[in-house]
Amino acid sequence: MTAVTQPAPELSDAELRGALEAILLVVDEPVSELVLAQVLEQPAERIGPMLDDIAAGYTAAGHGFELRRAAGGWRLYTRPEYATYVERFVLDGQSVRLTQAALETLAVVAYKQPVTRSRISAIRGVNCDGVIRTLVTRGLVEECGTEPDSGAFLYRTTTLFLEKLGLNTVDELPPLAPFLPDDVEELADATR
Repeated sequence: MTAVTQPAPELSDAELRGALEAILLVVDEPVSELVLAQVLEQPAERIGPMLDDIAAGYTAAGHGFELRRAAGGWRLYTRPEYATYVERFVLDGQSVRLTQAALETLAVVAYKQPVTRSRISAIRGVNCDGVIRTLVTRGLVEECGTEPDSGAFLYRTTTLFLEKLGLNTVDELPPLAPFLPDDVEELADATR
């Protein structure tokens, strides 16, 4: 007997609005209405009008951000009239020390480059999307193509990274072996 999958229940307008806003807060590139409909298991014809409504609401309320169409999808952007404040914040943030999470992520990129975000997350054991965005914004990490199999973006360190560390190439990074525990092989076998 074949199992019949039931269609997902239709979300109320408030639930749909909340789910769309939550997704749009975490996307790092415009996302299409079709993808949003598939993820939310909702009829595609509900998504566009709801996004238009959300965008109009943000504008009417005078938020410092807006929801707009770009590159075939939707994404949140800061309003142009606040660009000087955002720029000041981003540039001032360049002198701030890196967090432990940023240092760990930067080390993974430096030693494993070119590397995907999913690989970095797997090595660190936590999601690294926000940290990668921070490192890209600070000019320490950059995209360098896509992985042939998955199409995922690949990341590598930048010349600014090398300048900050006083290195000529990444080949001058110290070897990792002296910093690993003596029983690393036993640890690796135990986790298999």
